Amino acid sequence: MKILKTGVIYFVIVFGAGFLLGAVRTLWLVPRLGTRMAELMEAPVMFAVTVVAARWIVRRFGPLFSTWSRLGIGLIALGLMLAVELTLVLWLRGISIAEYTASRDPVSGTVYYALLVIFAIMPLLVRRK
Repeated sequence: MKILKTGVIYFVIVFGAGFLLGAVRTLWLVPRLGTRMAELMEAPVMFAVTVVAARWIVRRFGPLFSTWSRLGIGLIALGLMLAVELTLVLWLRGISIAEYTASRDPVSGTVYYALLVIFAIMPLLVRRK
């Protein structure tokens, strides 16, 4: 139960930051720079958010968890991230998962998918002090 709770906290932190940055990206950056550039500018910020959130989670709750448990935290957070994102895509945009995947920019979409993998494994990668 502690792993699930910690995974949810990790997800909420990163998703909340991504939600706010997504609003900035969509409202101000995309109209000025285009989708690809805006998403690529957001990526390093989201990477930093992921590292900071994972580091905080591991330092705060880390002594309770083994290496495999920290990976579980990341996988729980990833599952929540994908579930929420796909639900929002299907509901708000009214498109299928296949249409959503096909509509992603090949460059920024690849970076996004790589960031999802990093998001999942980051609790495992950061060190406890």
